[in-house]
Amino acid sequence: MFHRSRTNRPFSRPFGQRRFSGPSRKRWQFDMSMLVKKAENIVEDSYQPKNTFDNFLINQTIKQNIKTLGYSRPTPIQDQAIPELLKGHDVVGIANTGTGKTAAFLIPLLNKIILDNSQKVLIVAPTRELAVQIEDDFKALARNTQIFSVLCIGGASIHKQIYALRRNHNVVIGTPGRLKDLNMQRKLNFALFNNIVLDEVDRMLDMGFINDVKLIISHLPNARQSLFFSATISKDAQGIIHTFLKNPLTISVKTQDTAVNVDQDVVKTNGRLKIDVLHDLLIQKGFDKVLLFGRTKWGIEKLAKQLSFKGFKVAAIHGNKRQNQRQRALDAFKQNKVNILLATDIASRGLDINNVTHVINYDLPESYEDYIHRIGRTGRANKKGVALSLID
Repeated sequence: MFHRSRTNRPFSRPFGQRRFSGPSRKRWQFDMSMLVKKAENIVEDSYQPKNTFDNFLINQTIKQNIKTLGYSRPTPIQDQAIPELLKGHDVVGIANTGTGKTAAFLIPLLNKIILDNSQKVLIVAPTRELAVQIEDDFKALARNTQIFSVLCIGGASIHKQIYALRRNHNVVIGTPGRLKDLNMQRKLNFALFNNIVLDEVDRMLDMGFINDVKLIISHLPNARQSLFFSATISKDAQGIIHTFLKNPLTISVKTQDTAVNVDQDVVKTNGRLKIDVLHDLLIQKGFDKVLLFGRTKWGIEKLAKQLSFKGFKVAAIHGNKRQNQRQRALDAFKQNKVNILLATDIASRGLDINNVTHVINYDLPESYEDYIHRIGRTGRANKKGVALSLID
C-alpha cells in the first residue's frame, strides 16, 4: 500500500525565519531524516512549581474560576510569570505554544482590573483563531467579575465591533490589521491602554505585521505595563523589545524545538496519486482526530471536497473562508463533529485542540520551523501523537 521510512536520525538545526510578505521564497530544502523521529518515552513533567494557584495574590473569584477550569497547578510559565506581572513588571516570556502562557498573562491582568477598574488592556494576536481562543479563555477566567472584552478581528463585521467598543469594556483583543483600521477610523484609541500584550510575536512578524505592530506601539502611552510573548526572539523581535518594554524581566521556559511526544515519519507515494495514499491512511484504525496541512487555500479547499465525496467527515479553514465559517469549522473539529480538519498554516500556531491523534503534512511547509509548529498540534498534555509527511 505505502512505504514508511524507519530510520531514526537526529534533527538538523532549524532554518531561518520565514516571511509572508515580500518576494516569493524558495521552498526549504530538506533531508528526509529531519521528518523521521520516534517519540521519546512519555514521562510526567518533572517541573515542581514554587507556587499554587491558591497562594497567588489574586481575587477569590478568579481562583474559583481557575478551579472550575480544572487547572491543578501552575505550568512553568505561569509559575514564574504571574508573580512578576502582579508586581507590575514588564515581562518578555519565551515559551513554546501549549505551555499555558495565555492564562499566565490573563490572570494577573484580570486581577489588576478588579483592583482598579480604570485599567485598560490591549491584547494583540497574529491570527483570528488565536484571538478568538484568547477571548474564550478570558471569558472563562472573568466569569462573575463583571469585566468585559471586545473582540476586534478581520473577517467579521467592523460595524458590530465599533458598536461593542462603545459599550462598557476593559479589554480589547484583536489582530493587528483590524486594530489598525479601527484606530484610523478613530473608533479605537491606543493611547487609552495602560496594559499591552503582544502574543505570539514571532508569528506576527513572520506574517508581515511588523509595521502594524510598530504603529500600535508608537501610539501607546509611556506609562504602561507591557508584555511580550514569543516562541523565538529574532532580530526584528529584539528591536521591538528595545522600544516596547522598560527594564523587562525575561522568563524563558522554552524547551527543545521538537515535540518529544510525537512519532514522526514519512509516507512515500511511490508514484501513486497522493489523494489515494491519503485515503488509505485515513481509513486505518487509530486515525481518530486528524489535522491535515496543505500549502495553499485553493489546494485545501479542493482536497476537502475530494475527501467529503469519499465519505469522510471533514471541515476546512483557510484565508478565503469568512471568519464565521472558519470558526464553525474549528468548533466542529474541537467538538468531534468532524474528525478531519484541513488547514493552511493559519492553524499551525497557538491553537489548543485536545486529543489530535495525527498531523498529516499533505504538502510540506516552507520552513522547518513551520514544520515544528504544525506537528506541535499533536502529542500535547503528555499524550502521544503521530506526524506523517507525504513525499512524492
